[in-house]
Amino acid sequence: METEVPAILRARQTVAPERFTFHSSRMRMTHVTPEQLKAMDADSDRCAVELSDARVDVLGYACLVAIMSMGLGYHRTSEERLHRRTQENGAPAPVVTSAGALVHGLHTIGAKKVALIAPYMRPLTETVVGYLTHEGIDVLDYRALEIPDNLAVAAHDPGNLPALARALDHADADAVVLSACVQMPSLGAIEEAEQLLGKPVVSAAVCTAHQMLRALDLPAVAPGAGHLLSGAYAEAPPAQQAATTA
Repeated sequence: METEVPAILRARQTVAPERFTFHSSRMRMTHVTPEQLKAMDADSDRCAVELSDARVDVLGYACLVAIMSMGLGYHRTSEERLHRRTQENGAPAPVVTSAGALVHGLHTIGAKKVALIAPYMRPLTETVVGYLTHEGIDVLDYRALEIPDNLAVAAHDPGNLPALARALDHADADAVVLSACVQMPSLGAIEEAEQLLGKPVVSAAVCTAHQMLRALDLPAVAPGAGHLLSGAYAEAPPAQQAATTA
């Protein structure tokens, strides 16, 4: 999140007038285990308050599996609770979780069937699969890279991802999730994978940037980030716009 979302916003600055600053507060985690994920999520309230001290315009929660491991539909609970923390601090700001953003991003492009790659151990990857299934997205195939160390996840070479994606059973998939994790880099491989597979390719980070721009009521477009941010889905659908302004 700390590298790819700013990179997406910098790319957007080449085609749009808005300028952005980036602020972060950290929840500690070293190994991607259910126990550490639960402890990490418990620290998210502190982070929301700290960031709202800076009067930010939108907050992004940068751990997909921490949300998904807390139970089905938990992204809604988290987003509402953390938004309340910003309100209580006198600096209300919308909150986008990467878990919710992936769900919304896939629904935005009409993807009902997907294949995905995740760096997690197999049980946690199956948690992601179950979470997406609960949200109406059928996971036809997946690859769990089984990297337990969080720093090793960040060091994974994104150049390996297109070939891994091609090896998935993706023929009937509407889209491919190249990285179901905001820690595993994939941005530089998104458009290569789209060309290779001939279908939309997204990541948790790309979907998060898309939803953050929508939360800011800005056109969700950025070059080099694949189909979702190509401009085809720059504006919220009329129903969502009405809900936003109500």
